[in-house]
Amino acid sequence: MSPTAHVVLYQPEIPQNTGNIGRTCVAVGAKLWIVRPAGFQIDDKRLKRAGLDYWQHLELGDADNWDDLVRQLEPRRFFFLSRFATRNVWDVELRPDDVFVFGRETSGLPESILDPADPRSLRLPTSGHVRSLNLATTVGVVMYEHQRQVRSLDQ
Repeated sequence: MSPTAHVVLYQPEIPQNTGNIGRTCVAVGAKLWIVRPAGFQIDDKRLKRAGLDYWQHLELGDADNWDDLVRQLEPRRFFFLSRFATRNVWDVELRPDDVFVFGRETSGLPESILDPADPRSLRLPTSGHVRSLNLATTVGVVMYEHQRQVRSLDQ
């Protein structure tokens, strides 16, 4: 069975976030992609602990760098998540097999990948009191919005 969506973590730094994101991917049938270098090894016990026993069910892909990832996932639609984006995730009609790219926990996506004005760049709205949400939380919200939209297409 093909994945419902693709979650890309660009050079993730915190293994516990990646473990939680992996668990979310299993829950919604998405494939998780890691763009190296990561700030931890894939067998890190903190990653496995956060992913619990679901990690064995995770469809996992990896890429040596950004260009390698793009080669593997084209021609799918890419969306880039950033607090600097001007378009909200609620304003997009999502489809099966979409690709959602999330940046590093400390610095987000680099300018070479992210153009905040690009209509493919999306944000989750937050109050002015919050700089950003936790990466695992953001992935969870986006994946369940994707599921809400995609499943309504199947009904």
